[in-house]
This record gives sequence, C-alpha cells and structure tokens, in this order.
Amino acid sequence: MNRILILGAGRSATSLINYLLSAAEENDWHVTVGDYALQLAEEKVKNSKRGSAIAFNVREEQERIKVISEADVVISMLPASFHPIVAETCLELGKHLLTASYVSDDMRALNDQAKAKGLLFLNECGLDPGIDHMSAMKVIDKVRSKGLELRAFESFTGGLLMPNPNDDNPWEYGFTWNPRNVVLAGQGTVKFIQEGKFKFIPYHKLFRRNEMIHIPGHGYFEGYANRDSLMYMDVYNLQNIQTLFRGTLRRPGYSKGWDVFVQLGATDDTYQMEGVNQMTHRQFINSFLSYNPNDSVELKLAHYLGLELDGPEMHKLKWLDLFEEIPVGLQKGTPAQILEHILKKKWTIGPDKKDQIVMWHLFDYVENGKTKRIRSAMVANGENANETAMAKTVGFPLGVATKLLLQGKIEARGVVIPITPEFYEPILNELHDLGFQFIEEEITLD
Repeated sequence: MNRILILGAGRSATSLINYLLSAAEENDWHVTVGDYALQLAEEKVKNSKRGSAIAFNVREEQERIKVISEADVVISMLPASFHPIVAETCLELGKHLLTASYVSDDMRALNDQAKAKGLLFLNECGLDPGIDHMSAMKVIDKVRSKGLELRAFESFTGGLLMPNPNDDNPWEYGFTWNPRNVVLAGQGTVKFIQEGKFKFIPYHKLFRRNEMIHIPGHGYFEGYANRDSLMYMDVYNLQNIQTLFRGTLRRPGYSKGWDVFVQLGATDDTYQMEGVNQMTHRQFINSFLSYNPNDSVELKLAHYLGLELDGPEMHKLKWLDLFEEIPVGLQKGTPAQILEHILKKKWTIGPDKKDQIVMWHLFDYVENGKTKRIRSAMVANGENANETAMAKTVGFPLGVATKLLLQGKIEARGVVIPITPEFYEPILNELHDLGFQFIEEEITLD
C-alpha cells in the first residue's frame, strides 16, 4: 500500500483530497490529511475507509519527522513559506514532495541532493503556476517540432466570479484565492518584452495600462501585467522571442476601480497606521485625503483622483461600504491589511456564489513566410463554495501527478516544474476528461 500525506486542508485542498480518496481503493493508497485544525481535516476526509485525519503543526520538529516518515509521497498545501521546512524533512527521510507553489531559492538549492537520493520535488503543478506551464509548453513544443520559432507569447489567467444576472456586485469579483495576494498584486516593477523592446511599468501606473481580450462565448476581459514576464524566457527556452507578456484577467472596469486604492496608498504594506482600533471604513479612506471640514469624503476623493461623483469607480467604492461609518474591526494594521479586512466583508464568496477560472494564451510564429497565430482558452466553473473552480484547477494537476508518480510513470527527479511531455501530456489529457478543456483556434495574420 502506498501512503500519501497531504499537509494542509484549506479550501484549495478540497478537490485534491477528493480526487485522491476517490482513486485510493483502485490504486491501493491510504491518504492522510494533516492540518493545524483537526476538525477541518476530518471534514475533508469524511470518514473514508482509505483516509485518515490528523492534527499537524509543521513547526513541531518531532511531530513533523514522525508524520512524514510514515508517508511515501508528501503533498504540501501549506503556505509557501513552510515548503522549505517540509522539503528539508522530506530530503532527510527520502520522501517525494509535490507542491503547487513557485520554486523558491531555498527549494531550488535542494535540487542536487534530491536528485542524488532519487527524489522528485515537483513544484508549480497547480493552476497558475501549473496548468499555464503545461498548456503553453504543449503548443510551444508543437511549433518547435516543425522546426519553427515562436515570435510572440502572451498568457493571462484570472480567478473570477461566474456571471450572475442576479448579483449586484459591480466589481464582478470576489476572493477565490489568498486575499492578501490580491491586495498586494503587482507591487514592484513590471517587466516584459514587446516587439523586441524591453518594457517596464511602475506600480503606480500598472492598473492604468491594460488590454482587452475577447474569448468567444464568454465575452470581454481586461488584463493587467504580472510582475516579471522576463523570467519565462529561460523557463520556456524563449531567449529569441520578440514579445513575451504574462498577466492577470479581470472583468472590464476592475482596473480603474482598483487603481483608486493604489493612488490613495491604501495598498501600502510598509507601515502601521495609528488609531486603527477606533477606525471606520469612512475614516480609513479619509485618512489618505487632505483636511477640509467643508467637503465630504466623497467630494474630496472625487476631486483628488479626477473621478465623477456618480461614475462607475465611485459606485464600486460605495458598494464596498467604504463611505460608511462601519468599524474596521482590527486592533492594528498596515493600510494593505486594513483594506484586505474591509474587502473580505463583501468579497468573501458565500455558499450561493460560484467562481470561474479563465486562462488564455496567444502564440505567434512564422511558417512559409506567413505569420500564424494560435489562441487557446480554458474556462472552468465552480460547483459551489467548496468545490470551486480554483480548488479543482489547483488540486487536480497535483492529484494526477501524484498518481503518475506512484504508478512509476514519471522518471524526472530533483526540483522540477511540469514543462516536459512526461508531465503535461498525461496531466492535460486527464484534465480534459475531467472537463477542463482548452479550445484552440489558429488564423493566418498575413
């Protein structure tokens, strides 16, 4: 019997746990789910004969060693900062490790030792990063197999809400992933290459520069740039590419609304604000505006940022109750932490809401003197607040990779990401069977 250990039973682990438990009898697995909150782990295992739930604290060394020593494969769904701790223990005990997180420098440093011990430390095998890698490399390798060179590659992914005509949310957005990451998105300097020229966007301009993307059957989306697209030149071996751009998708109008927070300084995470324990939503916004006892907060904000008082951006802010004298509800916090706490009150997905994942790629290459373009899109819908599209698209790739590893179908060892055919072909094939399909179209531009 193979023993699978899943560390972390949060929302993103739900579909992964269900996938592995449903296949456990057929494959002779036992799945152990460990979480700091035992009750949460028990809820996810649901009295399965092939599963068990345990309380787990990653910081307790002896407990960590004991639990990992009893597993054959470890899947870490813990916050990324804990992955190196888990990886060190897996390395010491000779256990394979899989995560959905980006490869950190600490993780990368373990590559040679993991290889020497014949261990697979697979990272970036979720949605983004994960499915984006695999679906992109499938097309890139297909172009290269013809002896051709890619001229342009663009890729966008968004975790959104499913369209609902009965929903009055003007942002058409809710938290489907870590809220803190949403609040801090884009901070730093964005880097990409366009038509052979390196381009840079400072944070305070990021949400003012976006592009519209149309996906047939699903309408229009706006995309803003991710932090560093240039790193993918090496990851995908695209050193000679003329355009390389990766970004995030939102519904039209989101970026102009979010830019209000950026221009105010409400996404700053570098200092603690004073008087937070007595602060209201309205006072939070007013704290970034000039003093004028004769003007309302709404008027000062509109004047400061050049907004129309009855325009769409002000409507979005009003919907979030940002002009109400509602207590923030924190004792202390940075502007970003306070904003996150306020947003959670309206952007937390309730049981009646369904999420949606949208991924879109563009590839340009030249064949027989003509520029050809491939557009590829995947749209996935969640079922409910537990079986979300986000949880499925993060969890299923990890589940399939775990199955392939235990069946002896993966030869790669060391610290790797799923960009080779031995990963992307079987994983994408099974995702297709599970209903996660990429629709491709190819056109000739000239």
